[in-house]
Amino acid sequence: MATEWSIQQLAAVARTTSRTLRHYGELGLLPPSRIGSNGYRYYDQESLVRLQRILLLRELGLGLPAIAEVLAGQKDTAAALRTHLELLKNEQDRIARQIASVQTTLRKTEAGEELMADEVFDGFDHARYKDEVIERWGKQAWDSGNQWWNAMSDAEKKAFQQRHLDIAADYGRAHAAGLPVDSDEVQAIVRRHHDWIGASPSGGPVTAQYFNGLGDMYVADPRFAKNYDVHGDGTAAYVRDAMRVYSAARL
Repeated sequence: MATEWSIQQLAAVARTTSRTLRHYGELGLLPPSRIGSNGYRYYDQESLVRLQRILLLRELGLGLPAIAEVLAGQKDTAAALRTHLELLKNEQDRIARQIASVQTTLRKTEAGEELMADEVFDGFDHARYKDEVIERWGKQAWDSGNQWWNAMSDAEKKAFQQRHLDIAADYGRAHAAGLPVDSDEVQAIVRRHHDWIGASPSGGPVTAQYFNGLGDMYVADPRFAKNYDVHGDGTAAYVRDAMRVYSAARL
C-alpha cells in the first residue's frame, strides 16, 4: 500500500496546522487523496508535492486566490517545480541584495560616508506583499499603508526601518543574556516595539488582539521569524512571549 499521511501527520511535518490544511481543502487547493470510513482525511505523495508548491508560493507573497490560479494552470508537476526553483533563486538574489545593502549602509555609517538612496533600498520592495495584505486586512489597509510609505522621504524610510532593526537587535541581546520576558528591561523594548507599530497606519489603536496576532505571526511565518531568529535561536518565540506579557499588562 502506498504511503499516506493523516491530516495531523501532514500538518506536523509541514509545520502548519490541521485547520490550515482543512482551509486549503475547502478552497480546492489541497483536497485529501481519500477520506477514511472514520471521516479522517488522508494525503498521498502527490499531496505532499502540492502542499510544498502552496507553501512556496505563500512564502513568495502570493495570496490564496493567486495560488489557486497558479495551481490550476500548472498540471505538469516537474515544470511547476522548475518554476518554483527559479522563483526561489530570484528570492535568494533579492535577499543577497538586501544583505549587501545593509552591509554597505553599516560600512558607510561607521566611516561617516554619505549614503546613496539606491544603495540603501536595493532589494527592498514592500509592494510585493500587496496581494497578501489585501487578502488579510482589505484593500483600504493596503491603500493607506502604501500611501503612507510612499509619502515618506528616503531619510524617513531609512529611519523607520532602522528603528525596527534596533528593536530586533535589542531583543536578540536580551534573549542571549537570559533576561525574563516580563523583566523591566525587556518590557521597555516591547514598549518601543508597540510604539513603532503604532507609528504606521494600522487602522486604529494597536490593540492586544492585533499585537498578539503579530507576535504569533513572527513565529509561524518564516518570512517574519527571520527578522528575529537570525541564527534560529528561538528569539522569535521570545519576542512573541514578551509581547503577550505586555498586552496582558498594558493593552
